[in-house]
Amino acid sequence: MKPATLRTMFGVLIILSASHIPVMAQQRPLITEDVDIVKPGSVRFEVGLEFQTDRNFPLSGLNGDLTRLGIVAITIGLAPNVEVESGGVLQNYLSINRQYQPSAIPLQLSRATNSTHDWGDFYVATKIKLRRETRRGPALGYRFGAEMPNSNQARGIGINQTNFFATVIASKHFGRLHVFGNLGLGILTAPVDPFTQNDVLLYGLAATYTVNDRLTMVGEVNGRYSTRNNTPLGTESDGAARLGARIRAAGLMWDIAGIRGLHHNSPRGGITFGVTYEAKLLEPVK
Repeated sequence: MKPATLRTMFGVLIILSASHIPVMAQQRPLITEDVDIVKPGSVRFEVGLEFQTDRNFPLSGLNGDLTRLGIVAITIGLAPNVEVESGGVLQNYLSINRQYQPSAIPLQLSRATNSTHDWGDFYVATKIKLRRETRRGPALGYRFGAEMPNSNQARGIGINQTNFFATVIASKHFGRLHVFGNLGLGILTAPVDPFTQNDVLLYGLAATYTVNDRLTMVGEVNGRYSTRNNTPLGTESDGAARLGARIRAAGLMWDIAGIRGLHHNSPRGGITFGVTYEAKLLEPVK
C-alpha cells in the first residue's frame, strides 16, 4: 500500500472523529487481551482487513505478501466477569514471491500460479475476570480457547490443525495510560509429525494512551515463542509489534495500526484497519 494512500486513510479517520459516541469496550487493532469484559447482554462485532509483506509459511515453503480480508470476531457478555468470543479470517490471499524451501506437504497449486487463497482457522474462547483493579494492585483475568482446523493446508497458507491456548491477563491504569499484558501456554499440533505437539510460550505486552474522548493511541508486542531446539515444522516462533490509533466516529470505533514482524517467519511489515460496533442485543439471565 502506497504512503499517499495511508495518509489519505488516516486523514479521513481524523475528519470522522468530529462526532462523539459513548465509551465502548474495544480490542482491535491489538491482539493482546485486556482484562475488561463486554457488558452482560451486549454483543461486540469486529471486522477488519490486514496486509502483511514478505511473510514465510514454513509448512508449504512459500514466501509472499498476505492480504487478510474479513478478520471477524463476535464477543458476547454473559456475566459481569465472563465473556465468550469466536472469530477468524473469512479469506486469506497470498501473492507468492518465491518458494524459499521445498514444501513438506502436497500442494494444490500449479507451477504457473503466482497466488493462492484460503479460509482462515477460526477460534472459540472464554475470558473470565478474576479480580478488579485496586489502587495498588492490577486487575487479573484468565482466557482459554481452541483454534479449529478450518483451513486447507494444500492451499499453502493454513495448517489445518486443532490448537489450544490459555493465558493469564493483568492490567493497570496510570492516569490516561493503560498497560496490560498476557502470559500463557499454547499447545500446537505438529502438522507433519504424528503424535507430536509443541508447547509454546504465549506473550503480549500492550499500552493505550487516551488523548481525548475520541482518540486513543495504542501499541503492543505480541506473539509466541518456541523453546525447543528442534521445533516441529509449522509451530515455529511468530509475533509482531503494532503501533496505531483508535478513533470514535459515526457511532463506531475505527482503528488503524502499522505492523512489524519479530521473528524469522513473521511478516517484514504491514498495516491493519478495522471497525468495531457494540450493542445491547441480549437480555442477561438473572
